[in-house]
Amino acid sequence: TGPKLAGLSQVSCPRLVRPQMSVATITARSQRLKRLVDEPPEDSARRKQARRPPQAAGTEAAWPAAGAPSPERPPSRVGPYVLLEPWEGQELYRAEHYQTEKQFTCQVLSLRSYQECLAASDRIGPHEGVCSVLDTVISQDRAYAFLSAHYGDLHTHVRRRRQLSEDETRGLFTQVLRAVSHCHQHGVILRDVKLRRFVFTDELRTKVALVGLNDCFLVPGNHDDDSLTDRHGCPAYVSPELLSSGRGSYSGRAADVWSLGVCLYTMLLGRYPFQDTEPAALFAKIRQGAFSLPAWLSPGARCLISCMLRRSPAERLKASELLVHPWLSSPSAPHPSVHKTQRSSRPSLRSRQEDQVVP
Repeated sequence: TGPKLAGLSQVSCPRLVRPQMSVATITARSQRLKRLVDEPPEDSARRKQARRPPQAAGTEAAWPAAGAPSPERPPSRVGPYVLLEPWEGQELYRAEHYQTEKQFTCQVLSLRSYQECLAASDRIGPHEGVCSVLDTVISQDRAYAFLSAHYGDLHTHVRRRRQLSEDETRGLFTQVLRAVSHCHQHGVILRDVKLRRFVFTDELRTKVALVGLNDCFLVPGNHDDDSLTDRHGCPAYVSPELLSSGRGSYSGRAADVWSLGVCLYTMLLGRYPFQDTEPAALFAKIRQGAFSLPAWLSPGARCLISCMLRRSPAERLKASELLVHPWLSSPSAPHPSVHKTQRSSRPSLRSRQEDQVVP
């Protein structure tokens, strides 16, 4: 989604130092040998791909094509599961139970991130808008969390569709908002809200859920004081207060709400509200907080976006307050000029190529 955000801290796992003992060395070698024995041969993976039914022309596949292998890619066999191709732009893999052939989504986490996910999951409890971990396999330095199979993420969906209609966006964004509001009510700050973190749980792509609770922050005590000091987030979604030169604290919930505003804007318009190829120029635009909304967008949608993309964190509505916004609770008819404006304002081929869209 863009260059790394300079100056923002990233959650990292402390390096595990293995003691230099002969017993440990023997154990490590035996584990490597066992992994080689357990891994299925390469022609087995090819046979699995050959058994997949052909995809009809013009339809989207439920799983993406396999990406190029990387040095950091986990082993193909993890416990009773076989890891197949990775999901684009995420530490997620399509997985299959080698006995039942049931499909899963595997999230690869550091041991520290896995502990954070467990704590956050215990805090919020089960919720339809948050993907639940069904099984876990722990290795020496990683945790493999297995979740239900999904059908792509919102970021990829918007990029393929260019932009979504208000009706489709309303249904999907309401689910996103409910998931974030539930986390906030239980003192869990997500810190990295973006379209990629929400995946489709049905083939029709009408239901979405938050995948993964890693990198979140658990508010201590009575959950009221959500002050944070570290700078964490995705460049296109980061809020202005995180880019301030000082090291003062900011509201984690308000920062999440700003990112929600970026999500809604991107779903409806097919581009980010603040874009630039240079990070410094991008951050300058975000600090200014000035963005444009097309005339064909309905007044309700324009109002809801403006309730979230406010430079002052104190002026942004809470996630629970956004749920009762009229555009979500009682949608009105489209703007009188919406159809006329959309037809007359379609960009030419040249200008469409020059426009910045969701990468």
